[in-house]
Amino acid sequence: MLPCVLLTLSVAASALGSAPGGRGKPLKIDVVRDRLTLSLTHYPQVYLHGEIDAGAPQRFAALVASGRIETGSDVYLNARGGDRAAGIALGRMFRAGGVATHLGTPRQPKQASIEAKTAVCMDACVYAYLGGLYRWVPSGRDRLGFSSPQMQASRLSPDAVAYLKAMGIKDEMLGGEAWMTAEQMIASGLANNGRLPASATYDLSTPAPRLELRQADRKGTRRLTIQCQPGKTTVTAYDEVGVERARQIALRGGSSYFQLGDEKRLSQPRGGAQAVGNALVIQRDFPPADLVDLISAWSFGAWVGGRSDAFRDGFTMQLQPVRAQLKVFYYTCWRVAPWPPRSKKVR
Repeated sequence: MLPCVLLTLSVAASALGSAPGGRGKPLKIDVVRDRLTLSLTHYPQVYLHGEIDAGAPQRFAALVASGRIETGSDVYLNARGGDRAAGIALGRMFRAGGVATHLGTPRQPKQASIEAKTAVCMDACVYAYLGGLYRWVPSGRDRLGFSSPQMQASRLSPDAVAYLKAMGIKDEMLGGEAWMTAEQMIASGLANNGRLPASATYDLSTPAPRLELRQADRKGTRRLTIQCQPGKTTVTAYDEVGVERARQIALRGGSSYFQLGDEKRLSQPRGGAQAVGNALVIQRDFPPADLVDLISAWSFGAWVGGRSDAFRDGFTMQLQPVRAQLKVFYYTCWRVAPWPPRSKKVR
């Protein structure tokens, strides 16, 4: 196994002095890209810790230019305070490079204190974090937020407002409590845990209106097409897992099904999924009246089962970001080919 390659760059000691959690320490950039790391995660791990100083963006850019930091790298942040403009500049580079941002500290010895193992991303670091294309919520004792109401109000400055808009972040989402919880961050879109929001495009022309939903994550793209016509609504799910992987799953021939929220629909005990190019494809025909269940579900899943649900293959797509487009599509289908009301289920 190749030895771990650890590259550390630092600037001269800061006159601010040191404090627990890295305050007052100039920013260090550690790049971990040993063979084991790359085989497990497929991306280098980059640790930024200390104080975000004015020169940090230039040092980070130099590592990108050298190839040490690659597109899509995982960046772990642990920085309190620092230069807001530098934090914004780092965030812009993160987004341009498809970086994933996390909170985290470099590997610590076993005897290290809990404080040394706890990552805090504060003030300028928050702006850097928000530049990540994929942004993971803090876990454990790690915390993200602002040190004071004055620092929190900095989001209203012209440079911060322009930056947050470019990153697709609503500045009001940064208000409220100093430390942001995982639930708040997911609900507000500040974090996405490695999955971009679903998007929708459609062709509403008759006689068969068609809607396509698309969602990307770090493993690939998932697509869902819905086409309505008199007598049926055809739903097709595409999980772009790669040519070989798609073939392997299809040949296994496990059960396949759709899932609306927590409810399984149109399950087929064996088979029902096929490999088409680089995608695993599952297609089913819904009764037209059941389209209302799809547009009102909080999520849509397409799965091929294994020995248990713990080993299934497939994806879940959150539908809230495309709720408005789903409703437009539903009413278009109704106008093209109205369907009778569903029969009530006998209890």
